[in-house]
Amino acid sequence: MNKQEMTAAILAAKKKKGLRWDQLADEIGMSPVWTASLGLGESSAPEAVAHKLCAALDLGDEIADALQECPLKGEWMSKTVPTDPLIYRFYEIMAVYGPAVKQVIHEEFGDGIMSAIDFTLDVAREPDPKGDRVQIVMSGKFLPYVRW
Repeated sequence: MNKQEMTAAILAAKKKKGLRWDQLADEIGMSPVWTASLGLGESSAPEAVAHKLCAALDLGDEIADALQECPLKGEWMSKTVPTDPLIYRFYEIMAVYGPAVKQVIHEEFGDGIMSAIDFTLDVAREPDPKGDRVQIVMSGKFLPYVRW
């Protein structure tokens, strides 16, 4: 079973059971964003986590095996800039603020990057009288460039 077939099965089971990613995350002891990434085929799971997710969704060993396979990340991107408005906004944010964020990180930490491997990302609702806001918190380990 490939990752696309696995994802289709997971999404169908999730919809059939009326579950949210945060509920599945609670079942497997992981964060909602990571759990969604796993279900969408962008992450791999240890065997125990794969089986917990499959148990929660009444899916079999074939799905659990596919969940444990290392993914080819970013395969969902068929275009350089996506057309989905929500995902596009992240590109827009980086187009406008990316160079400024880079400068601030370099001033604070020096020459290096933020890891996307040793990394967490959380999404929360922030109540606001003018309309609720989306709060996104990214936390990545700083990796200095090596000089030799």
